[in-house]
Amino acid sequence: MQLFAPDLYRLIGLGFIAGTLIVAAANADAWADEFAPPASAAEPLQAPQPSDEFLIVDVPTET
Repeated sequence: MQLFAPDLYRLIGLGFIAGTLIVAAANADAWADEFAPPASAAEPLQAPQPSDEFLIVDVPTET
């Protein structure tokens, strides 16, 4: 005489599989960004512009 019938093990296994599928379906939206993050463009780099105090001007000299 067995303690549990083989059908009990089969139903427990099917319950775990069904529960796993339900949890995965409920969290699919939350996991989508984690596995494939949305693409984003990088900020363009801008070179620093010289200020007027460092501007070199060629001043003609009179000779």
